[in-house]
Amino acid sequence: MQQTSKYHATETDLVNEQAIVEAAKKNPERFGPLYEKYYERIFRFIYQRIDDKEKAFDAAQQTFMKAINNLHKYEFRGVPFASWLYRIASSEVNNLFRQEKAQRTVNIDSVSVYNIIEEIQETKIDEYHDKIVGIIAELPEDELQLIEMRFFEKRAFKEIAEILEITESNAKIKTYRILEKLKKTIK
Repeated sequence: MQQTSKYHATETDLVNEQAIVEAAKKNPERFGPLYEKYYERIFRFIYQRIDDKEKAFDAAQQTFMKAINNLHKYEFRGVPFASWLYRIASSEVNNLFRQEKAQRTVNIDSVSVYNIIEEIQETKIDEYHDKIVGIIAELPEDELQLIEMRFFEKRAFKEIAEILEITESNAKIKTYRILEKLKKTIK
């Protein structure tokens, strides 16, 4: 039996979802199940980044409007449909930052910070926790986004690559470069 985590779908899930997407391409009224399945996740993704509920609701609605209006452009690439939605949502968040000079919010939980410390193979976990939190908060947007997706949202590199429109190997390389930078900065 195939296991799935919060962000990882089985091959059967992907095939079933793709059938729903194809039906929605032919008849936009069939988009409902996709909206129901992903609205809350997309809203939380946006809200985590802008920390303004009203703006997050608006951006989530814009994300789904753009998705339904551009569904004919969607191509299945072996990752969940959500990756395409996250890419649109990420663009909406970036638009908000540009248009309104909105402040970027970083929601950091301790477990994820410990995962980063473990990944960079540091033994002084408690000593480095606060340093890592401070460094992460100061990362440039593109680096922060990679760290968030990989360690806080537990996304696979393949899905990160799809969302950011880069190759999977590029997502890995960039992530490990950031980790190396974190390691050098805390020492």
